[in-house]
Amino acid sequence: MPTLSGESHEQRTVAESFGADADRYDRARPTYPAALITRILAAAPGREVLDVGCGTGIVARQLQAAGATVLGLDPDPRMAAVARRSGLDVVIATIEEWEPAGRTFDALVAGQTWHWVDPARGAAAAARLLRPGGLITMFWNGVEPPPEVGEATGAALRRFLPDLPGPKSFSFGGTAYAPLAEKAAAALRATGAFAEPELWTFPWQRPYTRDEWAEQISTSGFINRLPPETLTELRAAIRAETPAAFTAGYSTVAAAAHRLAADAPVCA
Repeated sequence: MPTLSGESHEQRTVAESFGADADRYDRARPTYPAALITRILAAAPGREVLDVGCGTGIVARQLQAAGATVLGLDPDPRMAAVARRSGLDVVIATIEEWEPAGRTFDALVAGQTWHWVDPARGAAAAARLLRPGGLITMFWNGVEPPPEVGEATGAALRRFLPDLPGPKSFSFGGTAYAPLAEKAAAALRATGAFAEPELWTFPWQRPYTRDEWAEQISTSGFINRLPPETLTELRAAIRAETPAAFTAGYSTVAAAAHRLAADAPVCA
């Protein structure tokens, strides 16, 4: 949900809330379109990937299935524990603070996480971590359920969170995340270490049952900080107003750029 006010990376209590129920997060959150994974690996000079904010390994598993070798980076040990159960190697750290001991990568990805990273420090760290020609790709999933589903979900949310920011209908297409992609691209430009960033868009669809939809909504930032019993009531309220099955439209927006030659300047 692109509803944060101020600087997202400064709102650590929200960023750290996702691990409260890491297993639910892993099974409920959507994956990413295969076309995005294919494009990342086609544009990178090799298959060694750093997944920043890997969480439970949703992006990493897709990359591994496509033939990449992935190292995850995440500050939350609860999320990392779930990722490790699927065989992912994870370092507990933020990209701003991690000391890689000279290790570099062909690609750096961040799925639904780069807004939790300090833009300038994250861009400078990415420049140091990528090999010449290496690719950074930061991406977000925007969702647009059928109008009646978005309106009913929004109404249910406001019964439990009357001050929740954002539109009344729970519908956040790719354009809602475009400002985050543009901000990330601007920080890359400022380092002087990257070629001109590109903005990518991938439309796709995902079928849902009412139970799957209610589970996913309850993993969203701000919402997942409710007490467990309130989250249970919220999921029941959403299920009561949601069709048994429906299809949601998604639009994944990404900012991508290649690392320039190794002697290009890096502005920290």
